[in-house]
Amino acid sequence: MKNIVNLIILSISISTLCYGQNTYEYYPPKELGDGWEIDDLKSQHIDTVLIYKLFNQMKNRENKVHSILLVKNNQLIIEEYFKEHSADKPHDLRSTTKSIRAILMGIAIDKGFIEDVNDPISKYLKTPIPNKNLDARKELITIKHLLTMSSGLDCNDWNKKSKGQEDKVYRKKDWLQYTLDLPMINDPGTVSNYCSMGAILIAEIISRASGMTIDKFAENYLFSRLEITNVNWGHTSNKNIIPSGKRLYMTSRDMAKIGQLILNQGTWEGEQIVSEKWVNEATTPKTKITGIDYGYFWWNIPFNVNQKAIVSKTATGNGGQYIMVIPEIDMVVVFTGGAYNSQEDKLPFAIMNDIFLPTFYNEK
Repeated sequence: MKNIVNLIILSISISTLCYGQNTYEYYPPKELGDGWEIDDLKSQHIDTVLIYKLFNQMKNRENKVHSILLVKNNQLIIEEYFKEHSADKPHDLRSTTKSIRAILMGIAIDKGFIEDVNDPISKYLKTPIPNKNLDARKELITIKHLLTMSSGLDCNDWNKKSKGQEDKVYRKKDWLQYTLDLPMINDPGTVSNYCSMGAILIAEIISRASGMTIDKFAENYLFSRLEITNVNWGHTSNKNIIPSGKRLYMTSRDMAKIGQLILNQGTWEGEQIVSEKWVNEATTPKTKITGIDYGYFWWNIPFNVNQKAIVSKTATGNGGQYIMVIPEIDMVVVFTGGAYNSQEDKLPFAIMNDIFLPTFYNEK
């Protein structure tokens, strides 16, 4: 997410991708019986020149994008995979998992497992208790502070000097104890720094309150209702960590379902999975991180089309894992990729800004 609004280099990449003759052949997504309605791009009454040029070059040039899916008006119309990736292969979501945890928190509140987003985390995390850097302000940290990355703890993934930087915590035996023992550097709710450990505490709170591990909670209250079955939880750093510390592996089609759930304000096939109130609250800006509007683990990313700002409700993950929800034109776009720890993972934002949004916005 760092430097996400700087699209100069990425625009050059798009120009390179879109140069050359068209050899790309479009095929509509396949009917897989997984809950998706399918439509043909050719029925959209749009100028497809940019889209064809994009995929022509992406199919024939080296790139680190693994999949691109586009949903318009609740129908899947673009589904492309690259190299060995496919519709039935789950992908490491990295921090996109955080945005799904925000949905799970909303469900936990809807179901009454958790009373209020403004509850102190100590109400649900009875153990462990801080043993180091004792500070009265720790008792003031709420669930909302974790969701907005504003706990006040010395936890900043984008600062290598931070004691709570994720790579440092991953090497610790007890992630929960270590995180709660971090020093306070700000009053809760005053400063937001990108902190992955806060998302792990959120998952642990859901587990403690519901009496279920986070994977079972997700399966019971979210995934089964979205017909998501090909999903698993794991982590690249340590196979024996607590369940709340694991992240999701999910197919691109199922990532798109998460986006559609947000677009439809919490409903899927007529069923209210998570309350409309929570979806609106979670995706409405509460703070800023590096200058970008941030809600509850969901970003508000601005694009510019014909000098008009279009905002995407976006879930992001290292390497190029994105769920981009564009309410203004009823569209969801999913990307997966392998550009880990590289600015190349921002290429999807240029594709959105220079290809998809101009194509579909002009025809809305």
